[in-house]
Amino acid sequence: MACKILQNQGLRVLGLHFISPFFGQIKDMDQWMTKFGIDILALDIGQTFIDMLIKGPKWGFGKYLNPCIDCKILMLKQTKTLLENFQAQFIVSGEVLGQRPMSQRRDSLHIVQRDAEVKDILLRPLSAKILPPTPMEKAGLVDRGNLCDISGRGRKKQMTLARNLQLPEIPTPSGGCLLTEPESVKRFRSLFKHIPSPSLNDFQLSKIGRQFWSNSNWLIIGRNKTDNAKLLELVQTRDIVFKLTDIPGPLAIGRQLKKTWSDDIILKAAQFIVSFSTKAKQSRDPIRIKIVQAHRTMQELHINQTSPYKQNI
Repeated sequence: MACKILQNQGLRVLGLHFISPFFGQIKDMDQWMTKFGIDILALDIGQTFIDMLIKGPKWGFGKYLNPCIDCKILMLKQTKTLLENFQAQFIVSGEVLGQRPMSQRRDSLHIVQRDAEVKDILLRPLSAKILPPTPMEKAGLVDRGNLCDISGRGRKKQMTLARNLQLPEIPTPSGGCLLTEPESVKRFRSLFKHIPSPSLNDFQLSKIGRQFWSNSNWLIIGRNKTDNAKLLELVQTRDIVFKLTDIPGPLAIGRQLKKTWSDDIILKAAQFIVSFSTKAKQSRDPIRIKIVQAHRTMQELHINQTSPYKQNI
C-alpha cells in the first residue's frame, strides 16, 4: 500500500524483498510483480542477519528470538547503500505507528531511523500525517496531503485503503517471521545451544523434517520426498547421509559437529531412521541402509527388525 500511494503521486518505486532463513518468499516474487504492478528486487541478507543474532542484537529480543528493532535497522542500512545505484532519492517503509508492540512504537521508530542513519531520507506513508514532516514532504517531492494517518493495532483503515487502491488481493495479516513462532524457535535454540556460531546452512537445515539431538549429535530425518530433496541440497562434506536402498523410506543427515560419529552411534541412528518407514516395519527381512559421506559409500548396514529402536541418536 505504501508503494501504491507513491505510485499514485507519479513516483517510480522499486520494492525490496529481503531474504533470510527466517523470512522471505522469493518464489512468489514474479506473481507479486504481475499482480500488484510493482518492480521488486530480492536481497539475500541471511548471513548478515545470522551474524547479528550470534553477536546479540543491540536492542534485544521480543517474546521469542525476534530482534525486531535491529532487524529494521539492518534492512534500512542495506537499503541506504542501494540508493546511488538506482539513482533513488529516498526510502519508503510500510511501517504503521503502534501496530507492532516492539518495533513500531513511536520511540522505536525514532531509534530505527536514527541508528540506520536514514532520518532525512525515510518516509512512512501509512502514518506520515501523525509523524513529523520529512524533507521529501517539505520540498514538495511528496504530497503530504495524500499520505495517511493510520495508527494502532487495528486493521480497519488498512482494509479500507486497500479497497480504495483497488488492490487485487488483500493478504491475511500474519504474526511475523519464523523467529516469532514457538515451534520454529525451539529448533533454532538447539543450534545456539550446541553450535557456537551456527552457519546459514545450519539454520536452513534446522527448518526441514524431524530434528533429533543427543548431546552434540544432530540427526535430521525427512518427512517426505520434498524434505528428502531439500536435505540433499544442504549436505556438507562431513555430513553422513542415510538412505534406505530397497524400500521407500526417509532420507536422513547426521551432522558431525564436535566429534566424528562412532560406529555405534551410526548404527543406532540407522535403526532409528528405519523405524520411520512403514514398509520397513512390515518387512520380515533385514533392511538395507546405505551410509554415504562426501559422495562416497562408507558402508551398508542390515538392520534387523527385532533390534530395539532408539528414541534418540
